Amino acid sequence: MMYSRIIGTGSYLPEKILTNYDLESMIDTDHDWIMARTGISERRIAADDEFTCDLAEKAARKAIDSAGISISEIDLLVVATTTADQIFPSTACLLQARLGISGPPAFDVQAVCAGFMFALDVADKFIRTGSAKCALVVGAETFSRIIDWTDRSTCILFGDGGGAVVLKADQQPGVLSTHLHADGKYNDLLCVPAGVSKNYQAVQAGTAFTRMEGSEVFRHAVTAMSDMVEEALDANNMTRQDVDWLIPHQANVRIINAVGRRAGFPADKVIVTVDHHGNTSAASVPLALDESIRNGTIKPGQHVLMEGFGGGFTWGSALVRI
Repeated sequence: MMYSRIIGTGSYLPEKILTNYDLESMIDTDHDWIMARTGISERRIAADDEFTCDLAEKAARKAIDSAGISISEIDLLVVATTTADQIFPSTACLLQARLGISGPPAFDVQAVCAGFMFALDVADKFIRTGSAKCALVVGAETFSRIIDWTDRSTCILFGDGGGAVVLKADQQPGVLSTHLHADGKYNDLLCVPAGVSKNYQAVQAGTAFTRMEGSEVFRHAVTAMSDMVEEALDANNMTRQDVDWLIPHQANVRIINAVGRRAGFPADKVIVTVDHHGNTSAASVPLALDESIRNGTIKPGQHVLMEGFGGGFTWGSALVRI
């Protein structure tokens, strides 16, 4: 049987830093208030001429370099994003052209903050079924473009960034299991209520912004991500002691801490990077993974449980051996 294994990771954050102190001059808030409620001290904002595909490309090239492969070996590209450069072609096709790849399938996956988990699941199944041998999986967002910077409930949370992994076929398991879920009846609790088919006037007016019922999202996110720990462990006949690291979606520290407590993981086994990049939606998990591998926190051979939760609601997890 063939499996997929993560052989390289990469990430990219835009140069512009927006600190909590910067936000103090924009809205009625202060650094201490934001830190107490989110644990976020700064977030990155894409430049005016910097787009999702730019972030995706920079993260992807780092992942490819880390994997030590030739770009010509990539035979599948999956990009998770809610903030595509264009309605079409997909950001994945735009990225494919940037990388000089012709022929293999390339497409986007849209599951908001759970997007990377959905994209990883798709790529893993392509490889397990023999439909691909080497996949590039990217989560990238310019989420700042769909934020109302006068709305204190959302603008303090989000930032821009990109993260990527290279998956390659292997006879030894790397991705042990993936688990995806969705429940559309909660669609109005976290959404952008406009698009090209509905409420297009908001898009034309530049007011198609993220709306969130914070307390409800918090409750559902903590429950779903905690329950996914049990789901992944049961699927692999493993215990918490077998998992070296938990990487929850980097939404805010309160959610991350609550998930860790409810799921029975001590704080020193939970990866937290949200403090310096904010909630980067589909990019948050691969960003955290790449940073933790590069700084030596996550080591080869360790088991990592990654989780995402986003609008839809959508949620998913992947248990991997690095």
